[in-house]
Amino acid sequence: MTSGFFSGDLMRGLTIRILLFLSLALLPIGLIAVVQTRQIADQSRQSAELSLIAVTEQASAAERRVIQEAFGAAEALTSIVRLRRDDPEECTAFLKEYKQASDIYSLVGFIGLDGKMTCSSTGQDHDFSEDENFQTLVETPVRRAMPVLQGAVSNQMVTLINAPVYEERELIGFMALSIPEDAINAIREPKSKHSSVAMMTLNKMGHILTTENGLAVAKKEYPSDVALSLLTTKEPNVFLSENFDGQDRAYVIVPIVPDTVFALSVWPSNTPFLDTGVSTRLSALLPIVMWLASLIVAFWALNRLAINHIRKLGRQMRRFALNRTLPRGTLGPSVPTELVEMESAFVGMAESILRDEATLEDSLRQKNILLKEVHHRVKNNLQLISSIMNMQIRQAKSEDARFVLRRLQDRILSLATVHKNLYQNDDLVRVNASELLNEIVGQMLSVGLASGSGVQVEQSFEPIKIDADDAAPLTLLVSEALTNALKYVSTVEHGKGFISLKLIQTGPEQAMIEVRNTIGNPEEVKSGTGLGSRLILAFTRQLNGQVEVETTDGVYQIRVNFHVPTDSKMIYDY
Repeated sequence: MTSGFFSGDLMRGLTIRILLFLSLALLPIGLIAVVQTRQIADQSRQSAELSLIAVTEQASAAERRVIQEAFGAAEALTSIVRLRRDDPEECTAFLKEYKQASDIYSLVGFIGLDGKMTCSSTGQDHDFSEDENFQTLVETPVRRAMPVLQGAVSNQMVTLINAPVYEERELIGFMALSIPEDAINAIREPKSKHSSVAMMTLNKMGHILTTENGLAVAKKEYPSDVALSLLTTKEPNVFLSENFDGQDRAYVIVPIVPDTVFALSVWPSNTPFLDTGVSTRLSALLPIVMWLASLIVAFWALNRLAINHIRKLGRQMRRFALNRTLPRGTLGPSVPTELVEMESAFVGMAESILRDEATLEDSLRQKNILLKEVHHRVKNNLQLISSIMNMQIRQAKSEDARFVLRRLQDRILSLATVHKNLYQNDDLVRVNASELLNEIVGQMLSVGLASGSGVQVEQSFEPIKIDADDAAPLTLLVSEALTNALKYVSTVEHGKGFISLKLIQTGPEQAMIEVRNTIGNPEEVKSGTGLGSRLILAFTRQLNGQVEVETTDGVYQIRVNFHVPTDSKMIYDY
């Protein structure tokens, strides 16, 4: 069905051009599909990120509840502390009762601006005036969560919650609540099937407050090169980075207390939550699959409906051009109407050509018959003239008259021989010079050279095709040259005389005729009438050739070089 599709000049084929234009037509749709695919990929990515955020929020539920309750408690206790801070015993008793009732905090207390804690759940006084964190807190009095590796009361890692206490818009101190890590672990839910590598909470400065897998794991999985702004966003965020071991990780940051405490979960970069590659790749391949499917359908339809039938029609045309064979059958019932009309037009044209060629061939055959008849009648007329001249020769009284008539008879017989060869030859335009000269020379030698004359004759004629227009001057030229040779040939001393005739192909479209004979007395040749020499020169001009005559060591030589065109001369209709 697709044979010949990739043959020849590919870009000039009808199929490839239609496919290119179809690709251009599908380009806008493909661009729309690419945009939609990208949107789908973005939506899949967003859905995956939302899934990670939801899992992180669920995993940090214990930290969220405890820390939010701690900040809420700190805000609530500020009003009590403002009323009872002047009575340390009463204040201490209240905070001690609150700590026992909540059973979450290891320490609940109030720190004055001087850094001294005289009101606390422990009933003891504490001095934080030299503490660096307290000094920072005084400089920027905002609610804050800070990690303490070893609490003064619990002797374990705690999260210190601080909230400023104001009285009539004047800062008077800070509430402090310590949350031990055990309090959070006690209410933390067990790990799910798809759990994170690490789970931790951070404060606004990026310090680790609590961990699910231990502080060592949290520090190792902490992002190695991430701006603090990514860790303290107001909205949940998902980003990719490397941990301190150089491993690719996906990090999810979720605010627990806005602008204060954040939950950070660490996931492998190939976590199933982010594995949207299959759907994304399938979506990305959809435009390509659509384009390929369109091209395949177009290619199949084009080959089935047009190209196959066009190629079959082309084969019919080539077969007709090679051997004039008409199609044996039609293209078929499923062929489009346009191609059926094209085939019908071709068959009609082919039949018309066959009829015209038959008519032309018949006309050519009749013309050849007529030409052969003309040449045959001309030959008969020339032979009739020769017979009449033969009668005149017998009645001539003088030898000179008989010689002149015989010379004229030889010329007429040469012309008759030319016409004889033309009508006997199938090619009426060109004749074989070798056959023509052999016959003419044979006729002249049989008449002009007596047996026992002692003259040796050599003939060598190469088979050269010449035009019919050149046949007459060539035969007459050879006839005159041979007549002169027969007239003046003589035997040489201590040997025999000879006559040599040659026709040679000397080069492309060049030939040479040479006639050589021995002579007795050169002066006898010069004393002739010269008519033969003038005729030879005239016939040479008709052949567009050049004649060379020389006498050397008793040998008289005539050499004529002439042009032999490969193609036939133009025939004009007069």
